[in-house]
Amino acid sequence: MKNVQKQVPSLLLLITLVGFPQISESIFTPILPALSRALSVSASHSQLTMSSYFVAFAVGVLFWGQYADYKGRRLAMLGGLVTYLIGNVGLYLSPDFNWLLVCRLIQAFGASAGSVVTQTIMRESFSGVTGAKVFAKVSAAMALSPALGPLIGGGVQTAWGYQNVFSVLIMMAIAILLYAGWRLPETRPATVKVVSWQQQRLVVKRLLMDPVVWCYGLLISGINGILFSYYAEAPFIFEAHFGFTAIQYGSLGLLIAAASLLGALLVNWLVNYWSSMTIALAGLLLSSVAACGLVLAASSGHVVGLLVGIFAVFLGLNVTLPNALNRALIGYESVMGSASGWFSLGYYLLVSVLTYLMSWLHHGSIMTLPYYMLGVCVVMSVTYGWLYWRQR
Repeated sequence: MKNVQKQVPSLLLLITLVGFPQISESIFTPILPALSRALSVSASHSQLTMSSYFVAFAVGVLFWGQYADYKGRRLAMLGGLVTYLIGNVGLYLSPDFNWLLVCRLIQAFGASAGSVVTQTIMRESFSGVTGAKVFAKVSAAMALSPALGPLIGGGVQTAWGYQNVFSVLIMMAIAILLYAGWRLPETRPATVKVVSWQQQRLVVKRLLMDPVVWCYGLLISGINGILFSYYAEAPFIFEAHFGFTAIQYGSLGLLIAAASLLGALLVNWLVNYWSSMTIALAGLLLSSVAACGLVLAASSGHVVGLLVGIFAVFLGLNVTLPNALNRALIGYESVMGSASGWFSLGYYLLVSVLTYLMSWLHHGSIMTLPYYMLGVCVVMSVTYGWLYWRQR
């Protein structure tokens, strides 16, 4: 058993486990217009499949984070994958929109294990420069995987109809469950404390009183909020306003993927010369400047300018994200599972709020998303700039 606990999971397995929840979220985006028509719901109602995902996801990260400390990382991950599979089967069999939302919640609850348990495994398996590089590669996958979702969803919808997107999710769940069952070792260290429910309030109090945790929580939730607000709003911009087909819109995911990969390469290079905090601040400043250009491009209706602005915004965000994830819970190693669960609960609830805000602001204008992205980028830059100068 001691030999098993010393094993470190492969990078490919980590990328797979951290990526599938993001694909599950964004694969819905190209089918939102078709979903609205097929189930006779409005565009803002169909976007609830995006924001509601993160509500159940937030509850799930708390549950699976606690479970990972009590029963181990491996059992928590496998339990989450089984729940995720059940949710996907329910999506395929859903007779109406209300049932679809319920099954979407089950899907998200199970998928959340892929986020919190994987990040816990990474934080306790890697540290220092190695940890920064591993987080950079996995963070690229976290941003790359939702970029692949629209491409897969658009292609499947065009070829076989929107309902077969759920068939793809079922097959993906089975494949990942088998892969994790075969290759995922138990990584929980013997020094990890199993925190009782009476002690949970002490962990929560410590997190709530820590301004560093608040700042990194705002960064992580803001970056994910921008990403998934983009995926909620973009199909109505590019398909409805500019006349893109579902496949053409889905191919825009490659743009986000390119930004993700380039961001990971930049972090791997810059970490040898700059501190993690300097890299994170530089990424936020780049995103804020790019968001200003995005507003100008949208106001002139220039589609190429929009695409360039979107690429630059996500390039900056993907430079910042791995550093935020790597530094967020430094000092919480002895209660990492519980701290990761509570921390993730907070920032995923905020992601849900930010994604819901995008659907609430939706009124058919192509200006809404650029202004929204600019506002969130500026808030993040100011907040992190304060922490940067405070810690210097």
